[in-house]
Amino acid sequence: MADVTIYHNPNCSSSVYAVDVAQELGVAADIVLYLKTPPDAATLRAIIAKLEDPVSDLVRRDSTWQKLGLSEVDAVTDDQVVDLLVRHKQLLQRPLLVTAETAIIGRPKDRVRTLLQG
Repeated sequence: MADVTIYHNPNCSSSVYAVDVAQELGVAADIVLYLKTPPDAATLRAIIAKLEDPVSDLVRRDSTWQKLGLSEVDAVTDDQVVDLLVRHKQLLQRPLLVTAETAIIGRPKDRVRTLLQG
């Protein structure tokens, strides 16, 4: 069993950094290409239960967010965030690192090394 699951987008430098740090430190990691294999609602709820960050931080505020006409009030509660991410997987903030005890968004990048060094 892996020490950490990294929800990864290989086109994102922060996400690539997280995978590289895990490899550098010899941390066993399950790499989930979330755009191909998105987490389902139950998985998202399990992640949220461990999340050190505010739940609203799981949702990217990017061009897709703007195209969908979303505002901050659309991503406040656990239910809203789960619903948004199930419907729009590309809005998942990356990298997302999940261990047995905790989940973090790997931004800023130094959080990744801190978590993986344990």
